[in-house]
Amino acid sequence: MTVAPFPVKSDATAADATEQPLVTAPLANVSLFAELAERVTGRHRGLPGMAVWYGPSGYGKTRAAIYGANRFRATYVEVGATWTQAKFCRALLTQLGLPPTGTVADMAERIIDALRGSRRPVIIDEFDHVVTRKYVDLVREIHDQSGAAIILIGEEMLPHKLKLFERFHNRVLDWCPAQPCDGRDAGILVGVFAPGIAVAADLLTRIVKESGGRPRRIAVNLDRVREYCELEGLDAIDVARWGSRPLFSGEPPARRA
Repeated sequence: MTVAPFPVKSDATAADATEQPLVTAPLANVSLFAELAERVTGRHRGLPGMAVWYGPSGYGKTRAAIYGANRFRATYVEVGATWTQAKFCRALLTQLGLPPTGTVADMAERIIDALRGSRRPVIIDEFDHVVTRKYVDLVREIHDQSGAAIILIGEEMLPHKLKLFERFHNRVLDWCPAQPCDGRDAGILVGVFAPGIAVAADLLTRIVKESGGRPRRIAVNLDRVREYCELEGLDAIDVARWGSRPLFSGEPPARRA
């Protein structure tokens, strides 16, 4: 049985290519997710096999998971807000390379059989939707009967939400919060989005702060820095040279009086 690695989305567009550098850049969250995956896949046989990767929107959780999915040849499913148990099972079976047919019970049994003994983890993104739709026990059953390593990805309140499901909560091996980007991460992104430009630490600090530590916003700001430096013929820039030029924070501009 061949388990499918992270899939290429069929609706991918040219815009998706702009995300690729953020996926492959060795940011701190990429390492954190890889360490989490190592722990859960390499755990002692008597330990539970679920882990939770959580944090605010925009912290790069999914991008780190994409990198980890490719590295660990994981089976990846991104849950939709309207998904039912049946839709979830069909999506997971499709990624496992199995026919997505039958009742929920039939499909769950097929999933369990496919994952039993597999060393490849399952990554379930947007797990908050599973909690909202109240089929966490389906995932617990798959975990318990297959012994598979399952990594759940969700928003910052996911651990609190899972406390309401005690039998599920007790099966979590590790909880790992995604971290905001820091100066080191921003420095790595300089080489991707503003190559050849020496961006001073004081400007990087300001960019990280204005961006809320979110990698995509940092990338947007570094691209603005690159554009400005190219126009001015600069190969180095600091806060003083940048001046009062605005940085992208994700907030719409204030209305003019």
